[in-house]
Amino acid sequence: MKNWGILIFVLLFGCAGAQTFTIPSVELKTIDGKKFNSSQISNNGKPIIIDFWATWCKPCIMELNAIAEKYSDWQKETGVVLYAISIDDAKSMNRVAPFVNAKGWEYEILLDPNSDFKRAMNVINVPHTFVLDGNGNVVYQHTTYAEGDENKIYEILKKLSSSKQ
Repeated sequence: MKNWGILIFVLLFGCAGAQTFTIPSVELKTIDGKKFNSSQISNNGKPIIIDFWATWCKPCIMELNAIAEKYSDWQKETGVVLYAISIDDAKSMNRVAPFVNAKGWEYEILLDPNSDFKRAMNVINVPHTFVLDGNGNVVYQHTTYAEGDENKIYEILKKLSSSKQ
């Protein structure tokens, strides 16, 4: 009987893809230094990706580069918007804008120099990627990056956008 209780607990609370919670309200900065509250993250009822990354994180860059190759198609098909949240600290924060410009990423870039948003979202390591439905609920998340992870994100985005039609 004890094992059934554990199984039920795991099924209810342990599935990373099934967690549903909303974004906490935390002060961030835009890439040009303006204040931005995470509660402003929205997309008119369409899916949102929040990707925590840093300029020094090779897997982060690999993931964001892989998504960048498909991002405009994803936007046309699903209406998704991606918020790339840099956790570079105050000393290296000034490197983010030139880095992003050199990469040509067309994401919404936000800065979390004190890692307040990172902590509020229970992010331990980067990259850490969240997919939100049109209501701002986290419906999927993963950490690290392996080639092809972007395909799983795309499948989720397609399901989210088809459920809206």
